[in-house]
Amino acid sequence: MKRVCCCSLLLLVVHLSLLTEPHMVFAVDPTQGFTNVPLKSSSFIYQKPYNVPLSERYSFVNGVHRFWVYANDKPFKRGSDTQPRTEAQIKPDYTSGIWQFEGYAFVPHVTSGATIVQIHGAADGKTTLLLRIYNGDMRYYDGQVIATDLYDKWFKVNIIHNVDEGRLMVYINDVKKFESHDQGPGDLYFKCGVYGAPSDTSRYMESRWRDIKIYKK
Repeated sequence: MKRVCCCSLLLLVVHLSLLTEPHMVFAVDPTQGFTNVPLKSSSFIYQKPYNVPLSERYSFVNGVHRFWVYANDKPFKRGSDTQPRTEAQIKPDYTSGIWQFEGYAFVPHVTSGATIVQIHGAADGKTTLLLRIYNGDMRYYDGQVIATDLYDKWFKVNIIHNVDEGRLMVYINDVKKFESHDQGPGDLYFKCGVYGAPSDTSRYMESRWRDIKIYKK
């Protein structure tokens, strides 16, 4: 009898704690129900300033992709009016279904105003999603704050794109931080690295990535 009372009391305490902490968050596995899409070296297509070799803006050592670029670098091709970038486009492209990007990112504190991961392609505009770092915080484009205090630490990023329903979800360290409508269907693919924002960009930008995976459902 005493044991039953103790269990009931414990359940009551847990219930009350949930009521008094409405902003409590719980980690989940965003990849549950998804199937891994095997990636090869040919799955990564690199872009960098057109006038320098890739080795001067990218390295791959001990499983870590390191991307860096300078605010005064050239665009990825002659005649382009886009911002400087060093990025990897990750194959395959997709046009329908439910797809997911996963990777662990590291952003040094000197980097600000840089997109570190994106979904390229949309019915309206060139991109469906940009996640940028401003002063250690991650923002949706230059708007809503998704996560804070991300400098100088590894953090896990999962992006789910349900093309058929037009929905996006972003998880940081297995906690859902953001959900939105997408920009419509198109020829879509994930990219990661560093891509300078139109304004408020630091002179030097860098991101590192490891354990990059693509899933589909």
